[in-house]
Amino acid sequence: MSATEYTVHGAVAVIQFNNPPVNSLSHAVRSEIFAALEKAAADAAVRAIIITGTDKAFSAGVDIKEMGTPKGTAHPTLGDMMGQLDGIKKPVIAAMSGFAVGGGPILGLACHYRIAAKGTRISFPEIDIGRVASPGTQLLPRLVGVDNTVDILIGGKVIPLDKAKTTGLVDEIIDGPLVPGAIKFAEGLLAAGKGVRRTRDLPVPASDGKTFNDRKFPRGMTVGNIILDCINAASTMPYEEGMQYAHHKSREFVQTVESKALRYVSAAERTAAKVPDVPADTPKRAIKTAAVLGAGTMGGGITMCFASAGIPVTLIEANQEALDRGLATIKRNYMATASKGRLTQADVDKRMGLITPTLDRNAAATVDIIVEAVFEDLDVKCEVFKALDAIAKPGAILASNTSGLDIDKMAAMTKRPQDVIGAHFFAPANVMRLLEVVRGAKTAADVIATTMDLGKRLGKVSVLSRVCDGFICNRMMKPVRLQANVMLDEGASPKQIDDAMYAYGMAMGPFRTSDGSGIDVSWRGRLSRKKQGLPFAPDPVADALCEQGRFGWKVGKGWYRYEADGRGGYSRTALQDPEVDALIAAHRKSLGVTPRDISEAEIVERYMFALADEGAKILEEDVAIRASDIDVTYLTGRGFPVHKGGPMFYADTVGLKNVVAAIERFQKGYQGQLWQPSKLLLKLAAEGKSFQDYDAKK
Repeated sequence: MSATEYTVHGAVAVIQFNNPPVNSLSHAVRSEIFAALEKAAADAAVRAIIITGTDKAFSAGVDIKEMGTPKGTAHPTLGDMMGQLDGIKKPVIAAMSGFAVGGGPILGLACHYRIAAKGTRISFPEIDIGRVASPGTQLLPRLVGVDNTVDILIGGKVIPLDKAKTTGLVDEIIDGPLVPGAIKFAEGLLAAGKGVRRTRDLPVPASDGKTFNDRKFPRGMTVGNIILDCINAASTMPYEEGMQYAHHKSREFVQTVESKALRYVSAAERTAAKVPDVPADTPKRAIKTAAVLGAGTMGGGITMCFASAGIPVTLIEANQEALDRGLATIKRNYMATASKGRLTQADVDKRMGLITPTLDRNAAATVDIIVEAVFEDLDVKCEVFKALDAIAKPGAILASNTSGLDIDKMAAMTKRPQDVIGAHFFAPANVMRLLEVVRGAKTAADVIATTMDLGKRLGKVSVLSRVCDGFICNRMMKPVRLQANVMLDEGASPKQIDDAMYAYGMAMGPFRTSDGSGIDVSWRGRLSRKKQGLPFAPDPVADALCEQGRFGWKVGKGWYRYEADGRGGYSRTALQDPEVDALIAAHRKSLGVTPRDISEAEIVERYMFALADEGAKILEEDVAIRASDIDVTYLTGRGFPVHKGGPMFYADTVGLKNVVAAIERFQKGYQGQLWQPSKLLLKLAAEGKSFQDYDAKK
């Protein structure tokens, strides 16, 4: 059955294609459009041509399933279609609606005119999926100028339609049915005597170069500079030469580990939403209202997530002072965003208006979901769930924001364990993209589906975990912190370790991360496990810091010290503290350890391979569904450099045999008994396979 419909309306031919779900330009669709364009070009009665998609989608570009296959490069390619459009002597109009993404709007750029239905979302997100968008680097500057092109291609975001109109990306916005509007637009061109206007023939307006000089990219990430280089070629080379240059740079880049990592991450985030035993059509519970217990750092941030998504939220605290402080912080955060031009005062007022503060827990009796964000102590949380069970309406979801405590024990305090789930936000909750959804032994399928979907509504990436100590992300941190502590014992300083991981590309090293999230969080967790008789890894230096009240950045001192910022808080600049150095030196002396030099390369290996090995154990225990899910948690929850794909992907690039060989080397060193490689890692290495091979069988 044909995906393309060809009709003629007077002197105007309309080529409309429909390839659900995203109207991708598969080989079959490209072939049909190519043939239809030939037909229209040869028909003397046709004087103008319209290419359009459906109301829901113009096109999401090339078919992902065909990438890397013969169909992906078979004639006619997108490049062939662009060449065909260049040769047509009749005006060709791209009529866009719904969304136009990547290769979709690039097809539009090759047309002679572009119009868009009101509400159309146009974007060029190739930078986020490891691609250069080479035609875009040459055509966009000719339409919208160099500066706007840089914003569009480097930002990768949806372009506001009014900006698309004022910059010249689209010629007209249609307020009404698109095809009739497009025909009227085409007839207007013909009546005015306007013919072919090839984008490639337009001059590139001059730029002052500031746009290039001001751009900063993540450390070690090259794709942004490659795109800038190609845009610059549009200004300095003839069109054909610039296009050849951009295609060459694109083909080079797509072979790099960076490109493969970015493509992997893009696919991994989409895959994370898929739960094998929770079908996509599982009915979801309606989430129209919410409540958050606790107005502290986490509770306030979670409240902002709901309000920013337009969901009315009741914020509950135990005392007025804490409630007022929490509300003031929320408003201050919103106002800071508004001061940067990302919100209007009306936006701030609307969001604050969705928040209802109260000291009465009974106010949560009618809401659809309650998220507790109270003190990280299992006994405290169990008592909260017992109380919520008596308050919440039937069918309400009861969620815990715990960073690693036992969801099943909380659920056991209720008569509705099927309604209990973990919803672990990461600090600051209103900024961090990860939502770790933790299914208990009795959590209902519709509760899982609803909470995963809620994360998407809140602008998060939802990843599913089963119950274990620390879930996925925080559990991954434990062997890393253990190795960091061992390296600390051996002679490395917190700054050396943090600097090595920062140079690798991490947003922060393990000690800066600990200061940022609060050293006392893990300390209180250890105290809680000790009280319950559960196993825990001792952390004597961190414990000593906490006993001195050094809880991290929030109090101005932790592994580092932080100067007061003059606004009641502390600077983000971490300064080495002689008191901490002395504490570490005394600890080494108590162990009888003679300090040695530890190289940056060894620090990175021990950090990364500890992550990969723990990830393999998480897979063995069925805590995570896929290795790619583990990567997504670390990318979005711990600031792992996206262009390196995540710790499991990184281990694959090194080769699992090489990872195992390194671990065997570490086993011969100080505290070598701590390295106990997982059976899964050993098996995959022995078979010459990767974590991606493991995922392919899921």
